[in-house]
Amino acid sequence: MHTLDNRATLSENGGQFNLREERFMAKLWAKGYELDGVVEEFTTGEDYRLDMALVKWDCIGSVAHASMLNTIGILTDDEYASLRKRLGEIIELHAKGEYIIRKEDEDVHTAIEGDLTQALGDVGKKLHTARSRNDQVVLDLRLYMRDKLAETVEAACAMADTLADFADKHKDVPVVGRTHFQRAMPSSVGLWAGAFAESLLDDIGLLRAAYIVADQCPLGSAASYGIGLNINRRHVSEKLGFAKVQNNVLYANNSRGKVEAIVLSALVQIVNDLSKMAGDVILWSMPEFGYFKLPAEFCPGSSLMPQKRNPGPFELTRSRAAVVAANLFNVLETVRPLISGYHRDFQDTKKPFMNGVETTLATLRVNTLTLAKVEVDAARCVEAFSPDVFATDRVLKLAAEGMPFRDAYREVAKTLDSTPMEDPVENIRAKTHLGATGNLGLDLARERIAAERAWAKTARAKWEEPIARLMA
Repeated sequence: MHTLDNRATLSENGGQFNLREERFMAKLWAKGYELDGVVEEFTTGEDYRLDMALVKWDCIGSVAHASMLNTIGILTDDEYASLRKRLGEIIELHAKGEYIIRKEDEDVHTAIEGDLTQALGDVGKKLHTARSRNDQVVLDLRLYMRDKLAETVEAACAMADTLADFADKHKDVPVVGRTHFQRAMPSSVGLWAGAFAESLLDDIGLLRAAYIVADQCPLGSAASYGIGLNINRRHVSEKLGFAKVQNNVLYANNSRGKVEAIVLSALVQIVNDLSKMAGDVILWSMPEFGYFKLPAEFCPGSSLMPQKRNPGPFELTRSRAAVVAANLFNVLETVRPLISGYHRDFQDTKKPFMNGVETTLATLRVNTLTLAKVEVDAARCVEAFSPDVFATDRVLKLAAEGMPFRDAYREVAKTLDSTPMEDPVENIRAKTHLGATGNLGLDLARERIAAERAWAKTARAKWEEPIARLMA
């Protein structure tokens, strides 16, 4: 059986196929000497593990590059066909969990070129013509980014949908609104959930802005300064479904880390919103409040105290927001002091970037799942009201009857003890101006959610379709 775990390949011998155990060990930069083992381990870092997420994208980018080399005469039609076939096989093996990048490979680029050279001989050695690992990894990450940004938009839409449904279901459940942690004015569970739905939709706008920046093809910048061959950069860009070529070859390399930070900046807004929401849920599920009851199946218990039902997912949502913010700061500070051109420092932007992406996606999915099962105790919410919460409404009623607002404010302030108690449900229903408790405008939020889902679908189609044609 053919396996890529040890780079074994099949060779014909007397009509029988036998495993040939030779392994392609040469580094892409090999110059006739071996790197010190301690240094090699330090410089390789975690790339060989992180790059498992880039195998598919490295292969697809390599097919597009091979297609371009074919058009300028570096590769023959047969050579291009054999490379495309082999790269497609690697994608299939990777999808089945049968492709492993080893530490001695350094990274995905070395591993794949080694496999191609083993399988195809000199044809495999030709593929790297006119490109560097520098622009190759930037391309891989841009392909990964587009996919993950679209996925994050879809996940954020699912969370916004859950919040809109939660708001609609509990739109008539009043809750004491607070400022400065103090009792302020009547609010509602619907207003609370709708606020987070709309906030996430604004965050999606930031994701789309980041997508525009990421949707540029950097390949062809090579080591930062272009190449001495008449390559066709637009050809590669079109084959991969990019909106455009990233024109300036130096900027293409300089932008590594910058684009990652732009994406992480948008992700930070999402996890910060989820953190704020989680804080509210934790507070309102305290027995002293009792507004919310958390689903038992999502709440870890205590190893000591049998009565505990801990809000673990929401607590970790707060800390994961800090993780993503730290990822952003890590990337920003890594690239900040660098002069123009490629530097090995860029390698250390990969882990925090990927971690930030995956952490945000996981946090969105867990909160979507959990919030949908949160129960609301409407009676406890109503019981929390007291006459002072209606003081501002009393001021505004007097103002509407003709009393100057400031006089009404002072009048109510002097007579707080006699402020009448109102029906909290009637109060929130009566506030019908746009966006208030009696007019949440959830239809507007749902229209935006549908539009963002449609955008994600269209964005995917713009690159999935040309890539499918490329790999067919």
